Amino acid sequence: MSITGTLIVQLIVFLILVAFTMKFVWPPIAKALDERAVKIADGLAAADKAKTELAAADKKVESALSQARNESAQRLADAERRAQAIVEEAKGRATEEGNKIVAAARAEAEQQAVKAREALREQVAALAVKGAEQILRKEVNPAVHADLLARLQTEL
Repeated sequence: MSITGTLIVQLIVFLILVAFTMKFVWPPIAKALDERAVKIADGLAAADKAKTELAAADKKVESALSQARNESAQRLADAERRAQAIVEEAKGRATEEGNKIVAAARAEAEQQAVKAREALREQVAALAVKGAEQILRKEVNPAVHADLLARLQTEL
């Protein structure tokens, strides 16, 4: 066989091999490559979808955290206002109680002053009677001179 014959036989074998490969080998490889490309595209789409969902979830979480912060700040402010109101109410009650105690103490002091004046009047009247007895050297009868002693007591 000559070189031309060998080349022609090799060319025919090569064409048969190409035809066989194109008919039986290439379609499953192309199909597998297409399926792989579809899977990759689906994976990328799912990744993009997950990324957008993650961003939306992050926004939701941030919104919920912001709302929770606002609510807790508002509750704290309400609690502070209630505490301030309770303190003010307690101060008012304490002031009122203090005023009552001061008024009661003043009334009691006034009563004690009146009692002391009365006791002092009685003592002065008794001293005046004793003084009069001493001067007159005679006993003064309180039953007989009750009117006189009462006048003396009111004048003092």
